[in-house]
Amino acid sequence: MKLRAASARLAPGRLLTDLFPPTCLLCGAPGAHGRDLCEGCAADLPYNRDACPRCALPFAAPRPPGSLCGACQRRPPPSACTLAALRYETPLPTLVGAMKFRGRLNHARLLGALLADAVQRRGAPLPQALVPVPLHPGRLAARGYNQAVEIARVVGRVLDLPLDVACCRRVLATPPQAGLDEPTRRRNIRGAFTALTPCAWGQVAILDDVLTTGSTVNELTRVLRLAGARSVEVWAVARTP
Repeated sequence: MKLRAASARLAPGRLLTDLFPPTCLLCGAPGAHGRDLCEGCAADLPYNRDACPRCALPFAAPRPPGSLCGACQRRPPPSACTLAALRYETPLPTLVGAMKFRGRLNHARLLGALLADAVQRRGAPLPQALVPVPLHPGRLAARGYNQAVEIARVVGRVLDLPLDVACCRRVLATPPQAGLDEPTRRRNIRGAFTALTPCAWGQVAILDDVLTTGSTVNELTRVLRLAGARSVEVWAVARTP
């Protein structure tokens, strides 16, 4: 009876933590701060601290704050700014790949927490809502979940932001972007999204797992702007160099 009474007084989250303590996804050591990541592996992650503020492209060396990369100087993207928490380098391909293709949604919890940390460190005013990049219904049915939505759930919970998963829809089942050059990516993704309703938010953040050239989020930004969003920024877990 005493054991049952003590268990009843534990919060559900505390009980789960006691039964399944956090374990580092990278090395198997005990996790720190309630996450599946130990302090040593957290310190070794490839944080994207020096990057272009418009597209989050990592710089090879630190530059003055506000410096744009050459591509953004020549052709600024339609989004107001882009934040990527990490560079897409080891161990990010392993963490993201397991989340997307092997159903490891605990990886989404960790990656979402890392992205929320980066947003909080930035200290800028928050948007009104998060818009995860939609999957085509066929791909969503095959995978069973949208990894961007799973990450956005974590970010939204930490930052107290609503998710809008109904404002836009992916209407074209385009071939995968991986392996395509930038001009082909832009053509491939053109017309892939449509707005289902006028955008209910003045400021939104598009959320995705990995940015490569930005073609996908640029196209979704264009659609959201046409639907009435005044300002669109992009948040991603990682950016390729």
